[in-house]
Amino acid sequence: METKFIFITGGVVSGLGKGITAASLGRLLKNRGYKVVNQKMDPYINVDPGTMSPYEHGEVFVTDDGAETDLDLGHYERFTDVNLTANSSITSGKIYKEVIEKERKGDYLGKTVQVIPHVTDAIKEKIYSFEKSNVDIVITEIGGTVGDIESGPMIEAIRQVGQEKESNRCAYIHVTLLPYISGSNELKSKPTQHSVKELQSLGIKADILVERADAKIPDNLKEKIALFCNVKKENVIENTTVDNLYEIPIMLEENGLARAICDKLELKNKKPKNKEWEKMVDNIKKISQSKKTVNIAIVGKYTRLEDSYLSVAESIRHGGFANNVKTNIKYIDCEKISARNIKAILKDINGVIIPGGFGDRGIAGMVLTAKYCRENKIPFLGICLGMQIAVMEFAKNVLKLKDVSSQEFDENCKNPVIHIMDDQIDVNEKGGTMRLGAYPCELKNGSYARKIYGEKLISERHRHRYEYNNKYKEAMEKAGLEVVGTSPDGRLVEMVELKGHPFFIGGQFHPEFKSRPDRPAPLFREFVKKAKEYICK
Repeated sequence: METKFIFITGGVVSGLGKGITAASLGRLLKNRGYKVVNQKMDPYINVDPGTMSPYEHGEVFVTDDGAETDLDLGHYERFTDVNLTANSSITSGKIYKEVIEKERKGDYLGKTVQVIPHVTDAIKEKIYSFEKSNVDIVITEIGGTVGDIESGPMIEAIRQVGQEKESNRCAYIHVTLLPYISGSNELKSKPTQHSVKELQSLGIKADILVERADAKIPDNLKEKIALFCNVKKENVIENTTVDNLYEIPIMLEENGLARAICDKLELKNKKPKNKEWEKMVDNIKKISQSKKTVNIAIVGKYTRLEDSYLSVAESIRHGGFANNVKTNIKYIDCEKISARNIKAILKDINGVIIPGGFGDRGIAGMVLTAKYCRENKIPFLGICLGMQIAVMEFAKNVLKLKDVSSQEFDENCKNPVIHIMDDQIDVNEKGGTMRLGAYPCELKNGSYARKIYGEKLISERHRHRYEYNNKYKEAMEKAGLEVVGTSPDGRLVEMVELKGHPFFIGGQFHPEFKSRPDRPAPLFREFVKKAKEYICK
């Protein structure tokens, strides 16, 4: 089968759920037996979000091959259970960087370099690259809103794809808002009409409209939208608010999105195998009605924007699904924690996670949190920076070492239990040393971690620069903080766990990036299980 292409654009306002629509459609098509891959095109000029503040764009999601990407790739992976690559994350910055580098090398043979065709050709190359694989359908989401000046070349590129490919190989989905006006008690279609008109002015005719609304869309309004926007009535797809994110594929299935795509692309509308997903959604609904709730605290630097820890939060929920318990997530600003108030702040908390982060802001509050969890037997999971915090706290308060820190925070500290290794392993394209992407980890026989994973050799994704200092390993282990996971050659410490504690584990990696709603990351599954068992004092 020749590769087919679906493009998803958005109009009226941002934040309508293009990413969830793309992810849900991927799941529905995969359930019909097609091999699907998702791709995100972000119009911003940054090469990738790796150097952006989490407050700008939420979390940075990392793929197996080490690409730092938009958080929508996390949605794609969680919904479709497909491990994506760097080619699924395209930015204007990345495209312009490639074009300029080619120009400097003379690859354009002295021609004037222009947006059309050079920039648009570079964008299309990223889309068409999937034709070389055995992918059946590529779903490409264009970030931002139609009409934004930054996304112009991307919109033009996907228009050209529609010209270059047969009509049954290309489909355009436009996601817009139907606002509800309380004074007249009705949904208004005018913003959708204007957005579709804007898209048409750029040369693209939408095949399917996905209408984001907080109320059911009446048939007469669908007819009006179809008439004014030049689409079939049955291709005006209702996307209403649901209680849980994972209900959306089923809701869109019922409203005909997959059917409309199969018609447009002339796909065999195979009977979808949605039963397992429906079963999972039914279980989630039952759990949400449960009176039993586990309170999980995320103690971090970027809690003002919950999307900064999106994958962590979703992984906690996945752990709840596996343990048939409702999870209530409390975001705690580490800068607000002190020795005087920590007991009150963590009152009624069943488990604590310290996630990843960079910089020294709020470190004191994190160290206090790790100490409190260690001493009070509260289930604790340290992720990346969180593991380093646990190591620093243990060295300071159990080993009684003076001037303990990480070289990230104090290059000249006396006891750098976390440090830059002398022969740091990777140098990334930004010129910095960093471990990015999937790395193997060998788990120690008899360890709790080995029991949790059920296998000796695992692979997890990384995003960090500093490492556990092996100089302190012997003293740490003798005092009870055991190294239970290392690189296969034993050189790099990947996991630590505290002896005698119900659950006190730190991982140098980010297990949240591989968690799925129907297959939770092992560490989160076990963490929520222990949190469920913990009785708040």
